[in-house]
Amino acid sequence: MSLSGERAALGAFVTGSVLAGGNAVGVRFSNRELAPLWGAGLRFLLAAALLVAAMVALGLTLPRGRALAGASLYGALNFGLAFALAYYGFVRIQAGLGQTLLALVPLLTLLLAVFQRQERLRVGAIAGAVLAVAGIGVLSRAPLQEAVPLLSLLALLGSAVCFAQAAILVRHFPPVHPVATNAVGMTSAALLLIPGAVLFGEPIALPRRVETWLALSYLIVVGSVVVFVLYVFVLRHWTASRAAYTFVLVPVVTVVLSAWLDDEPIRAGLLLGGSLVLAGVYVGALRRGGSRPPPGTRPTIEGSLPVERR
Repeated sequence: MSLSGERAALGAFVTGSVLAGGNAVGVRFSNRELAPLWGAGLRFLLAAALLVAAMVALGLTLPRGRALAGASLYGALNFGLAFALAYYGFVRIQAGLGQTLLALVPLLTLLLAVFQRQERLRVGAIAGAVLAVAGIGVLSRAPLQEAVPLLSLLALLGSAVCFAQAAILVRHFPPVHPVATNAVGMTSAALLLIPGAVLFGEPIALPRRVETWLALSYLIVVGSVVVFVLYVFVLRHWTASRAAYTFVLVPVVTVVLSAWLDDEPIRAGLLLGGSLVLAGVYVGALRRGGSRPPPGTRPTIEGSLPVERR
């Protein structure tokens, strides 16, 4: 990859991670008035509408064939199932602790990518993921001090697995413009989440509280459209396990926002935990000599995804 491409990916990675820090807090506020599946479905339906409008403005065409199938499957897994589980988990788990559990995504992504022969097992990636998870644990100290509902815990762990597999899956299909990928993906997610909300008997109603509309607006415009367009852009330049380190930068922002907006306590471990997180991200994602694809793969054009030799 060219130096300019690496810098663009790094800028997208950092920007998206910072902006995504408000997502878990926004979900907590949304869940106080909207049922989980309905809240997630409404979010992605409106975000998909914005992305379709952006496609028209940019002159982008709808992907076809395997590209369309890949974007649809990515959306069903990354937005549909993953967010259904995450929204359920965040009903009873505070944002800081929830993001601590989601900090497992880089390690899960690496293990799944190695198992599926998309990446090699790297000591640096494992060390970085362990450092990062330890840092998030110290930062919130939640695993030692909070009574965690078992089903909520399992839901968030399941969500982490879905995020990890989605990042791997999208790289097996032809590359699509990030705006089009997310437009298709969020549409497919909404088509799963909204019927799911009806099936489970959730109340279907628009928010009445101002704070819910503010949270929903952030989740739609910033937390969905901007964040995931940047995330897919990074996935086109970096390996899945490297891009997944966004999940360990996000909690640092989340804990601060959750303390400010949701009265979640910040303890003395913030400085130490944050330092461990940054060290883990550097070792696992930013240090030179990062992930390389396994033998039998080759790049297509600059900035695109590896294609397996048949």
